[in-house]
Amino acid sequence: MSRTYRKILRNRKHRIERRLAPKNWQDQPRPMFKASKIHYEMAERVQGINCGGIGAMHLMVQRLGLVEDIDRNLQLLKIHLPYHESDHVLNIAYNILAGGVRLEDIEQRRQDENFLNGLEAQRIPDPTTAGDFTRRFAEADILSLQECLNRSRQAVWKVQPEGFLKEAFIDVDGTMAQTYGECKEGIGLSYKGIWGYAPLIVSLANTKEVLYLCNRSGQSVSHSGSVEWIDRAVELVASVAGKVTIRGDTDFTHTAHLDRWEEAGRYFILGMDAHPKVVQLAEALPPSAWQRLKRLPKYEILSEPRQRSFRFKEQIVIEKEFKNQVLVGEDIAEINYQPLKCSRKYRLVIVRKNISVQKGEKALLDEIKYFFYITNRKDKAQKIVGLANGRCNQENVIEQLKNGVNAMRMPVNDLLSNWAYMVMTALAWNLKSWYGLLMPNRERGLELVKMEFRRFLNAVMLIPCQIVRTARRVIYRVLGYNGWLADFFATWERLQKLVLVE
Repeated sequence: MSRTYRKILRNRKHRIERRLAPKNWQDQPRPMFKASKIHYEMAERVQGINCGGIGAMHLMVQRLGLVEDIDRNLQLLKIHLPYHESDHVLNIAYNILAGGVRLEDIEQRRQDENFLNGLEAQRIPDPTTAGDFTRRFAEADILSLQECLNRSRQAVWKVQPEGFLKEAFIDVDGTMAQTYGECKEGIGLSYKGIWGYAPLIVSLANTKEVLYLCNRSGQSVSHSGSVEWIDRAVELVASVAGKVTIRGDTDFTHTAHLDRWEEAGRYFILGMDAHPKVVQLAEALPPSAWQRLKRLPKYEILSEPRQRSFRFKEQIVIEKEFKNQVLVGEDIAEINYQPLKCSRKYRLVIVRKNISVQKGEKALLDEIKYFFYITNRKDKAQKIVGLANGRCNQENVIEQLKNGVNAMRMPVNDLLSNWAYMVMTALAWNLKSWYGLLMPNRERGLELVKMEFRRFLNAVMLIPCQIVRTARRVIYRVLGYNGWLADFFATWERLQKLVLVE
């Protein structure tokens, strides 16, 4: 990084630290917000944007070769008057990265001369044109687009340090994307009585990236059509990963495919329904087969442990004498088990939960519940349970897709169009992960990868910048400061030198 940049960042950091440093305040006669004579003026020459990070994102997209890849493999427009396919895809993704939450927010970008200047674009598609573009997609076109994104993803993976993805975990789950529209083709009524679609999400737990998305009708069961997408994700990740493990809940225990995955050298940890046969096997185990389950800590406490907060919710349940289930203890055991559709036996790890059913402060009865995990991994049983529970973190990724990126708003009128919109919008989430993976500082990069999307926008994207156009360059002159700017500049300089696609 330039010495001048370091000096400017250091000075800005010191100034804000001095203002925020602890101080023994005296009673202040006036509130802290005391500006009164506020005036607004229009600048004649100086122009800027609030999403200065968009230039770095576009540089990364160019270095990854994503623009050329999309235009080469996604043939949806016979002639380009004036937009290319990549213009439409990036227009939707950049709208989200610039702080937009819906298709209509593209109009704000379209009316912003500085945003257009920052990307050297004479114009960008309006919201109506963007919506019309999503209607051009057939299912094969959506798959083609996802493969374009995956080739860029692999380019990022190839420049990672040695040992990256030594052990990859592929998580799969379905969710419900509710819609109140009555004229949307492909919607259905879920078992919960919710109208909408039922997207399938296949993600990489290590980097929080979304590998594949599949939109389905609302009445689809969670595992419907998931095997094809799991196989695609495994093939994608296996090229760089030393070991691949598939994880899913009880809906994704595809026993007809376990032998095939085993023969291919793939690992799996999948939940299994507590049907009568396996429950009987668990109940028939002798007491010596069980041992107390000790949960591994979620993270290491570096300072002194804090006192646990008082649980007001539990207090209300007791006071109102609601029926309550309290976990008394957990035991673990394992057996060899051969599902009906398998030709061999696999490990079946069993968790037995001793639950006390209470009403108020009175214990009504004790209840035993069993949870089953089928796997071909050789780890200790306790670690298998911990890895299986780690899949729950995918719920955070799904939540970010829904309410951070707003990829599941379903703004257009049929299943395929909304599927295409979902993939293009989720690109914004993946760009966040790729940018973190390309940060020179690995620790800060991984922190960015794990970051919630709205926080990422405030840290890296929503940087106020002045746009200066010269004969050969577009200059983003940073006007503000935050704690991520040093990493931002370091990553931008690395991207300038990095050749990701030859």
